[in-house]
Amino acid sequence: MNTHLEKSETQSPSTWKTENICGWGRYPKLRALSTHSETMDAFKASFQDLIHERSHGLVYAHGRSYGDSCLPAQGGRVLHSRQLNRILNFDEESGWVHCETGVSIYELIQKFLPLGFFPPVVPGTQFVTVGGALCNDIHGKNHHHDGTFADHVRKVEILTASGELIYCDADHNSELFWATVGGLGLTGLILSMELKLTPVAGPGIKMESIKVKNLDHFFELSSESSHFTHTVSWIDCVAKGSAMGRGIFMRGRHCNESPKPRALGRIAQAISPILNVPFSMPNLMLNPLSIKAFNALYYGKHPKADLHQTVSYEPFFFPLDFVKNWNRIYGRRGFLQYQMVVPKTEDNHAIRSILNEITQSGMGSFLAVIKEFGERQHQGLSFPAPGVTLALDFPNYGQELLDLFNRLDQIVIKAGGRVYLGKDARLSKEHFQAMYPEWADWKKVKDQWDPDGIFRSSIGERLGLC
Repeated sequence: MNTHLEKSETQSPSTWKTENICGWGRYPKLRALSTHSETMDAFKASFQDLIHERSHGLVYAHGRSYGDSCLPAQGGRVLHSRQLNRILNFDEESGWVHCETGVSIYELIQKFLPLGFFPPVVPGTQFVTVGGALCNDIHGKNHHHDGTFADHVRKVEILTASGELIYCDADHNSELFWATVGGLGLTGLILSMELKLTPVAGPGIKMESIKVKNLDHFFELSSESSHFTHTVSWIDCVAKGSAMGRGIFMRGRHCNESPKPRALGRIAQAISPILNVPFSMPNLMLNPLSIKAFNALYYGKHPKADLHQTVSYEPFFFPLDFVKNWNRIYGRRGFLQYQMVVPKTEDNHAIRSILNEITQSGMGSFLAVIKEFGERQHQGLSFPAPGVTLALDFPNYGQELLDLFNRLDQIVIKAGGRVYLGKDARLSKEHFQAMYPEWADWKKVKDQWDPDGIFRSSIGERLGLC
C-alpha cells in the first residue's frame, strides 16, 4: 500500500533549536539543529520543514547506538522520535502488536508482560525503540533460536524522501524492507510497524551459569546448549595462555516459576531506581590495571560448581540498566565498542588472534561477551551471520585504540567476517566495503528511494553510503 503525504496532514512549522548530541559511547559528539515531536502529525511537519529548507537529517530516539550511526551528517538536522510511542492495536490471540516507531522495548514489556507476552528479540538494554531496533536489526541471546528483530516484523510504514507513505515487509515492497533492515535509518522515516510478541509463562528465567575454563571449554558449552533459547558468555579478554577465553557461560529460557532473588538481588532491586552515575568519572579510574583486576575478581567470584536458579528477566537480559548513565564511568573521553562476527572454524583461529592482539596491546575491556550466532542471515547491511560474535567495550584511548581496531579489522576481513555498524564509530570505507560486499546493491535501493540524499548520517558519509 502506497499513499502520498498531503500538506493538509501537517501542522504548523516546527521549533528547531541547537543541541549537543552523541551516541551512548559519547564519541563522537556534535551540535545540530533538533526538533522534538510529540505527535505523529508534528513529526511529519518537521520532515516537511527539512524538505522545504533543502536540508538533510536523521531520526534520533534514545541515543543507545554506541557510535555515530544515530548522528546526522555534518550540517544535518535531528528529528527526535521517542514521544511517538502509541500502541495502536494488539491481537491477544496472535500476539501481533501495531505500534508507533518510538515505542521502546521497556514500554512493550511493561504493558504486555502482565498479559503473558515478551518482545521476541531484545538487546542488552530495554531503552531502545522499535524503529531503532529495526534500523540496526538487533539480535539477542536467542539469535540461534529466533533470529533477529526483522524476523518478527511486518507492515512497516515508511515516509520516504518524496513524501510517499510506503508499507513494506518481506512480502511487500521487499527491496525497501530489506534495505531498511539494518539500514541505519537511511532509507526513510519509520512511522509504525507490526511486531509479533512471544508468549511467555511469566517474568522468570530458569538460568544456569557455568564457569568457563578457556576458549575450548566455551565452544563445548555452546555446542551442548543449543536447546536453550538464550545463551551468552561473559569473557575475560585479558586472560592469556591456557586461560584465554575463560569466563562465565549463561543459558536459560522463560519459565512459569516466580523468581526468588537472594539477599543481594533484593537489595539491588530495591536501590535500582536511585542508582545513577551523576557525573563523568576521572579517566584514571579505568586503566589496564583496574580492568585486569575487575576481570580477575568477576571470574573469581563465581563458584566452581554450576549455578541453577530462577531469576527475573531484568538482570538476565538488561543487567546494566540497573545503573543509570553507566556510560559516564568511562569519563568525558567516552568509550568505543568493537563487535564483530567471524565464521566458526575447527581451530577458531580468528577469535584467538583477536584476543591475542588485545592482550598484547595492553588495552582491555571489562564488558566483553562472546556468543555463537545461528544460521539466519539477512541481506544488505544487517550484521548477524553464522559464526562467532565477540563484543568488547574500550575506554577511548585515542589513536592507540584506533590503531588496534584497524589491526582487528584486518583479522576479521581475512576470516570473512564483519563489524557491527550499529556499534561502530571509526570503521574505514575500505574495510567496510570488504566486510559488506552487498553494500553496492544496498546503495542502489537507497538512491532509488532517496535520490537527493535527504537521509544522511555521520556513519553514512564516512562509509560512502549517502
